[in-house]
Amino acid sequence: RTSHRERARAPHGRNERKKKRHSELKVEKDGASDGESKVDPGVPEVPAPADDTPEVLNKALSGLSSRWKNWWVRGILTLAMISFFFLIIYLGPMVLMMIVLCVQIKCFQEIITIGYSVYHSYHLPWFRTLSWYFLLCVNYFFYGETVTDSFFALVQREEPLRILSKYHRIISFALYLTGFCMFVLSLVKKHYRLQFYMFGWTHVTLLIVVTQSHLIIHNLFEGMIWFIVPISCVICNDIMAYMFGFFFGRTPLIKLSPKKTWEGFIGGLFSTIVFGIMLSYVMAGCRYFVCPVEFNTNSNSFQVECEPSELFQLQDYALPSVLESVTGWTTVRLYPFQIHSIALSSFASIMGPFGGFFASGFKRAFKIKDFANTIPGHGGIMDRFDCQYLMATFVNVYIASFIRGPNPSKVIQQLLALRVDQQLHIFNSLKAHLTEKGLLPALQEATA
Repeated sequence: RTSHRERARAPHGRNERKKKRHSELKVEKDGASDGESKVDPGVPEVPAPADDTPEVLNKALSGLSSRWKNWWVRGILTLAMISFFFLIIYLGPMVLMMIVLCVQIKCFQEIITIGYSVYHSYHLPWFRTLSWYFLLCVNYFFYGETVTDSFFALVQREEPLRILSKYHRIISFALYLTGFCMFVLSLVKKHYRLQFYMFGWTHVTLLIVVTQSHLIIHNLFEGMIWFIVPISCVICNDIMAYMFGFFFGRTPLIKLSPKKTWEGFIGGLFSTIVFGIMLSYVMAGCRYFVCPVEFNTNSNSFQVECEPSELFQLQDYALPSVLESVTGWTTVRLYPFQIHSIALSSFASIMGPFGGFFASGFKRAFKIKDFANTIPGHGGIMDRFDCQYLMATFVNVYIASFIRGPNPSKVIQQLLALRVDQQLHIFNSLKAHLTEKGLLPALQEATA
């Protein structure tokens, strides 16, 4: 009887093993063919945004294939965005800073909306409210630091601003601590892990978006050329890599972005370096672009007037023997900034795209094509600025490492804010130092 039962169960066991093996093979096959587009189990998909291409363009391009239609839509909207970029440059540094703030807020909104779209079914309490509150706190901290540093004379002149500046960091910490306590009080027993996921989501978004936009504004205060050239190099690389890839692309570059090709990557690299050198030559001769952005307390406005530093004065450079034999020139006149522009454009072409690859991986994790549908043919604002944020960090580090030196005007402003006895102490110390170095008598004779 026992052997009879075993024989009866044997076919059933074999069938179960076959079904299990078949399912494993199916999973392996699916993973091999679509491994990069799979998401973690249990993570809801984000609804795909609807096509928002203007009806005028849809009608005008209705006879074209989807590939060429997308090419024309991207091209027309790119020209429109470049024209808008020229307009805000013309309007001056204050408008540029406001645009940076608006872009930052929109990028934050797009990323937070994805998080809310994924997890909205769980009804997490205060998620969006706390996200925007933390954005307000971080902006208050960073912009307060910028105002204190760049508008020191104005801050010292106005009593309310002086008090806010003095206690700025403790106020910022108190604001953040309030949000932290609100998060702890909002924790729900059955959603602890998910709520901490979203807490981390918000803070990583703040790190990526707000911190980088703060660095962009710092670069702007060094001179508009440090803002315009890096951004223009990223835009140029994006355009030329797309053009070379569209017409000549054959070899895939990276799995995260299947449309990216080696031909587009290399073509964009050389095009961007040439573009950076040419744009730097045009802008380095204009004081409006090269002078640091400073606040004039007399007129209560920004000013960009200065005597250009050696970085923006033409100098003769000897050519290497190889280039001399090809061109027949022994020397060439360049602005030193043009040499720095090679480093900026090289980073924009080689490392900048990794910001785009990072964004592509993020979007594939949630099976979305774009962060939003704000710009037809381009996606959301974050889709256009994913490389810019990485570039902003590099420019800020580059300036701090190779360009920036002590700023006498800021030192004087800080000295004037001290008490009289402190100013006299510094004056006597400086006088003794100059006398010891033997410089003070020479300065007195020159004055006489």
